[in-house]
Amino acid sequence: MLLPNGEIVISEMNAADLRNLIQTGEGRFLEFKKTTPVPEKIAREIAAFANTNGGTILVGVDDFKNITGISAYFEEEYLLFKAAGEYCVPQVPIRIELVHTGPLDVMVVRVPEAEKKPVYIKNSKKRLVFIREKDESVLASDEITEVLKNTHSEEGVTFEYGENEQMLFRYLNEYGEITVLKYSQLVNVTTYRASKILVNLVSAGVLKLFRKSDTDYFTFSNLTK
Repeated sequence: MLLPNGEIVISEMNAADLRNLIQTGEGRFLEFKKTTPVPEKIAREIAAFANTNGGTILVGVDDFKNITGISAYFEEEYLLFKAAGEYCVPQVPIRIELVHTGPLDVMVVRVPEAEKKPVYIKNSKKRLVFIREKDESVLASDEITEVLKNTHSEEGVTFEYGENEQMLFRYLNEYGEITVLKYSQLVNVTTYRASKILVNLVSAGVLKLFRKSDTDYFTFSNLTK
């Protein structure tokens, strides 16, 4: 099912506003696309923004901040709505605007943060979850996916404060951060069990999760990495 296609919306941004936005460069909230890729690929960008804090995709801008413009608005619009409506689960209610910059037009795709996370991407083997990290949309780890589920679950999160948790807190007090593998070795449990404990503590606000060198780390929530 496709999201409803509305009329062309002229953006409140003018050409100068657009150029100022482009000069900030790609990042956690902004992505450039010279043209809209196939729905399977652009859906990853849409879902990643929705799973993080929302963001904007500029279609008609290349990676070097050049305005290249779009030539087939309705084709681009079709691909974007198809990605957001058919490849994202649940659907992501994107908004598409148009900015005139002289002879060239740029599409501004507004992606809201999802009310219910995670937003999955349909895949032939399994549903995938993408998040936004710096200027990239990356595949979320199992731990990040579970945290997204728990954070937006109607059920409360509970955890025990037993020997395993005590050993974890002592370790964090000394070393500051820990991985799932290290924690499983520390308390002699499976990585699955270690992951469940750490994810529950993140969901309860006791710990926070961050990525470093493509690895998930856990630390006390009142500390900065």
